[in-house]
Amino acid sequence: MVRMGMAVGVGRAKENPFQRNGKALVGKVSGVRDVKESILKAVDLIGGFDKLVEKGEEILVKPNYNSADPPPASTDPSFLRTVVDLLFENGAERVVVGESSWQGVSTRKVMEQTGALEKLKGSGAQIAFFDEEDWVSVDVGGNYLKRVSLARKALEVDKIVYCCCMKTHFRADFSLSLKLAFGFTKKSERIAFHLGHLKEKLVDLNLVVHPTLMLMDGRRCFITGGPFSGKVREPNVIMASGDRIAMDIESIRVMGSFEGAKLKDDPWGYTQIRRATELGLGARSERDYEVVNG
Repeated sequence: MVRMGMAVGVGRAKENPFQRNGKALVGKVSGVRDVKESILKAVDLIGGFDKLVEKGEEILVKPNYNSADPPPASTDPSFLRTVVDLLFENGAERVVVGESSWQGVSTRKVMEQTGALEKLKGSGAQIAFFDEEDWVSVDVGGNYLKRVSLARKALEVDKIVYCCCMKTHFRADFSLSLKLAFGFTKKSERIAFHLGHLKEKLVDLNLVVHPTLMLMDGRRCFITGGPFSGKVREPNVIMASGDRIAMDIESIRVMGSFEGAKLKDDPWGYTQIRRATELGLGARSERDYEVVNG
């Protein structure tokens, strides 16, 4: 068994590189026309890919392919390919796209059905289907989640980049950057998450999952339902941040801006956010981050 320490878990726990004057930054590009240009601009607004990519590193890109339902239920394959291309263009030596879909579903099949595998052909990225590979048991140290099995391949990379979808979730309130870590867990252990304190367990999982950069595809979003289907709206935004809490707060605000939206409460009051601030996973208040619009 692996014991939790400073470097144990998915990605390496480091200070958020995307800050200014001690504040976490969220880059927000509205009115998206060109996806690559908008992703690049969102990252440039918070400091650029130079703050992410170091020579010789292996970077894992974690999309959202819980199911084969179309975006925003799953990651747009073109968005994913663009992120992979940008990582290589900005100096990444190796890029891995890693994912594990929901119970009883083959991740390979889901990524085939969505068109993601076809879109990734020729990209140079390695594809890791976690449900076809090995797992490592890790002590989490959370109040609600004590131990979890994580994908071994994800433990071996230098950094993690998230490709997040903007969507509500009928059990967890929302599925944004804090919840994306669930895809690193062993399928046979996932039912236990749902037997009580689901939201708190999902956040505790972030104690051993350390993404460096979150990219949010908010061109389309669910404002009700989720994670597989719901009422769709089109904010047409793309955001980038190194802070999970700030990213989720701003995403909740975008979704909640539409009439009939589920998420109308103060974003800081939702269980995932409250638990994340208790654990010190990012911004604790409005004063701790800044939105940079572009």
